[in-house]
Amino acid sequence: MTYISKEDLLKQYGNVAWISPYARVVAMTDGDLIELHEFHARNRCYGGAAWEVYHYPRVSDLIVKARREGARNIFVLKPGKTELKLVPGIAGAGIEEAVVGERIEITYAGLAGGGIAATVCRGMAEDVEGIEIVELGGGGKLGKAKLKLKKYEKIVIGVDDTDNKEKGATWSLVNEIATKIESEGYGYYLLHTITQLYTKNPKKTTNCVSISATFATQRASELIQAFKKELKEKTLSDNTSMAVYRKIAIPEKLRKYGERVKSELVDLKDAYKIADELDIETYVISGENGLIGAIAALAFCDSPEEAVKVYA
Repeated sequence: MTYISKEDLLKQYGNVAWISPYARVVAMTDGDLIELHEFHARNRCYGGAAWEVYHYPRVSDLIVKARREGARNIFVLKPGKTELKLVPGIAGAGIEEAVVGERIEITYAGLAGGGIAATVCRGMAEDVEGIEIVELGGGGKLGKAKLKLKKYEKIVIGVDDTDNKEKGATWSLVNEIATKIESEGYGYYLLHTITQLYTKNPKKTTNCVSISATFATQRASELIQAFKKELKEKTLSDNTSMAVYRKIAIPEKLRKYGERVKSELVDLKDAYKIADELDIETYVISGENGLIGAIAALAFCDSPEEAVKVYA
C-alpha cells in the first residue's frame, strides 16, 4: 500500500490527459452513519455522477441511500467493510470500506476507468488529505485506494416565516445567509430545499413555503449562532423561527410530521412535541409560529423533489 499526499498526487498526475480531478469530496458523520458528497470530475461530469449513483449501490451493501444532484453524488453509508460484487462492463466500481476515526476513510475499488476514478481522480479533490493506493488500476485492471477525508458534522437548519405581504422571500434570504456563512469559513453550504406547506393556511403569505439549508462543519455551535444572528437582523416577519437537526437519517416520525404540515393545519404544540422527541433544537427569532414550518423543512431536507410538491 502506497501513501501519496495531495501535493505529490497533483505533481505526479496533474498533467495526465486522461485524469479528470473531482472538484471536492466532503464526508460527514453523526456517529452512526456517514454522508458523502462527491462533486464529480471538474464539477461538470453529470454522466459520471449518474453512473456511480446507479452502479455503486448494486455492488456495495455499505450504501444505505444514493442520489444525484447535478454532477454531485450523495451517498449515505454505514461504517464497515464489504466484498464488492464487481462485474466487468455491468457493475464496475463501488465502496469497499468506510471507517470513522480522527478522520473519515473511504476505500474505493473499480475496474478500468472506474478504477481510475476510484483512485487518482478522487485523490485530487478538495478536502482529500491524502490517499493510500492499493492498486493503481487503469486499462482492464482493478484499481483500489483509500481516501483520507476531513471529518465534518452535518447541520440542517430549517427556517420559516421571514417575509410579509409587501416584501421578502424566505427561500432567497436563507440562500444568501447560508452563502455568507460559508464565505466566512463556518462550513460548507451543501444543500437548499424548498418545502411547500399547506396551501390553504389562512395565515400564509403568497407561496407558503419553508426552507432548509444543509452544512458540513467543524464549527457547529458557531455556525448556528452566526446563522441565528443573520436571521434576526434580516427577517421582516414577527413569526420567524429556526430549527436545527444534527442527524443524517430522517426518522419516519419526522417525515410523517412534515407530510402533515404539507396537508393540513398543525398546532404549535405538535411542533414542540416532535422537536422534543427527536432532539431537534428550536430557536424563536421573532415569534414561535414559524417553528411549525421550520421543523417540516427538516423532514424533506434530503428529498427536494418531494419537498416542492403540493399535497393540499
